[in-house]
Amino acid sequence: MSNAKNKRALDINGKPYSRGLLMLVIIIGLFGTFLAGTMLATAYPTLMHDFNIKASTVQWLSTGFMLVTGVMIPITAWMMNRFSSKKLYIIGMGLFFIGNIICFCANSFAMLLTGRIVSALGGGILTPLGQSIAMSIFPPEKRGTIMGMVGIAIGVAPAIGPTLSGWIIDNANWRMIFGVTLPFIGLDLLLSFFFMKKVLPTKKLKLDVLSAIMAVIGFGSLLYGTSEAGNDGWGSMVVIVSIIIGVIFIALFSWRQFKLETPFLDLRLLKNWHFSLASLLGSIARIALVGVELVLPLYIQIVRGESAFHSGLMLLPGALLMGLMSPISGILFDKLGARTLAITGLTLLTLGTFNFTTLTTSTPIIEIVVLYAVRVMGITLVLMPSTTAGLNSLPLNKMNDGTAINNTLRQTLGAIGTAIFTTVYSNIQSAQMPGKSLLHSAPLEYKHQAITAALNGYHGAFFTAVVFGLIGLILAFCLEKNAGLVKKDVNQKVTKEA
Repeated sequence: MSNAKNKRALDINGKPYSRGLLMLVIIIGLFGTFLAGTMLATAYPTLMHDFNIKASTVQWLSTGFMLVTGVMIPITAWMMNRFSSKKLYIIGMGLFFIGNIICFCANSFAMLLTGRIVSALGGGILTPLGQSIAMSIFPPEKRGTIMGMVGIAIGVAPAIGPTLSGWIIDNANWRMIFGVTLPFIGLDLLLSFFFMKKVLPTKKLKLDVLSAIMAVIGFGSLLYGTSEAGNDGWGSMVVIVSIIIGVIFIALFSWRQFKLETPFLDLRLLKNWHFSLASLLGSIARIALVGVELVLPLYIQIVRGESAFHSGLMLLPGALLMGLMSPISGILFDKLGARTLAITGLTLLTLGTFNFTTLTTSTPIIEIVVLYAVRVMGITLVLMPSTTAGLNSLPLNKMNDGTAINNTLRQTLGAIGTAIFTTVYSNIQSAQMPGKSLLHSAPLEYKHQAITAALNGYHGAFFTAVVFGLIGLILAFCLEKNAGLVKKDVNQKVTKEA
């Protein structure tokens, strides 16, 4: 994929190509994918009104998307090893483009949900494929910088999604949520025909149907159970049964992978302590990012009375900071390794989140903006550097399985973490809500107690995020001093093999 002097990049067929243009295709594609995947929640009230559906129904636009994406990621590992990276990327982006067109044209909820599912099929392919390509076409000493660039798309798009969608809902039709992403996705699909290349080695692998079925049932059931736990509570029979089924089938899937000579997804990589630890740290950072992005807008809108657009606007500086810091964190990783960055980042994350546990009805807006920015800076120092460090500890021929495992862990643990945040907030608020009789006898007192109950719920959720941050900080000290850095002689060996 690159010659020893690193002057020209060669694809699998020995033809030169531009790494820069190929990475541009990946970054644009991931940005459009993550943007479209996170913009819809703001439009739920409008969609409920337009399609005359309940909140539990409209929630499937997010739940279904998450389920299909989560199921596709482990399957994508086999696909990357079997099919041309160029064809696979075009198929993934094509599915995402078609799905968003269906959503844009939807005249019924069923059609809208169908579009989201088609999009999720493509999204489940693109995320691990993009990361695997980025890690494979550059020598190890440059991977931190490159993954930092990838981090711009993965981190910034979900952060600016609520702001952009809030503005669209206030000023245009909900269809434009999909309309604004179509140019990104369409342009990337067009560019991929010219600049995406076959850069990942492939071999004729027979599909292990039983493993695929186990993966679909296992990860699908677990993700569904945890997502419903956020709505119905962990005591719900549907939640309990779904999680039990998920755990059983994931256990069977894992057992089968260790028995197969050529596993569907090589879970033996989890025996690599450095890879497992780094992947876990990245997942904790993802949990912290998604969890607080779920709770903080609720506080801003419900307690502070701000609109969805202004809520997103308050978080926008943090999103922009993530875009600025992602490439910087990548450069720092290539010089310092993951340990120093992870410890620093998780310290900032924990301290910034701890201050959210004392939010009141009159906390200055600037304080919220600054604290959120501090958290984001911490997450940026952990998220992609830890991912890069983990993948750097793997052989080049295991990169496809490594990225799939990493993303599956992040998706699954992220769903569990989000459900925990939601449950903590809901349980505390419900337990402390005043009785309905007070609403009639003393409405002002009822309002005061209701706001206090909501505030305490948010405090509980933020404190839970602090606990996650502390766990991550303790684990970060277990990383090797130069975790993720590769010695020069190893770099040259890997480059030649590439």
